[in-house]
Amino acid sequence: ALIIMGLWAAVGSNNMLLYIAGISNIPPELYEAADIDGAGRWQRFWYVTWPQLAPTTFFIVIISFIGGLQGGFEQARAMTQGGPFGATTTWTYFVYIVGFETGRLGYGSAVAWLMFVVIFLLTLINYRVGSTYINE
Repeated sequence: ALIIMGLWAAVGSNNMLLYIAGISNIPPELYEAADIDGAGRWQRFWYVTWPQLAPTTFFIVIISFIGGLQGGFEQARAMTQGGPFGATTTWTYFVYIVGFETGRLGYGSAVAWLMFVVIFLLTLINYRVGSTYINE
């Protein structure tokens, strides 16, 4: 249920709006040129639309990756409060429990900093790998 709720929130809101904005910014001249060259629907998508959406896709991947690693607090707190025997305790919910419910603010802060370092390093790797596919 937590995964379904997270996917519904991610796909149906910000990501879809970003893709709509990306598609609306594709110049119509590119589609006209593809039509003149005899491209079909699939070829127009694969050779015109998808490459033009590469920066938008790259941004969505980075933001979704960060959100996935630090997200889930609201869902875990509202639906299961950590679940049966901590099965649905997310990283951010763990920081909340340790820092604010048990009062161990130093330990909670250390876990939050560790989360920051992991997210930063994985985002840096994602940026290095993903930026090679973006046309500048």
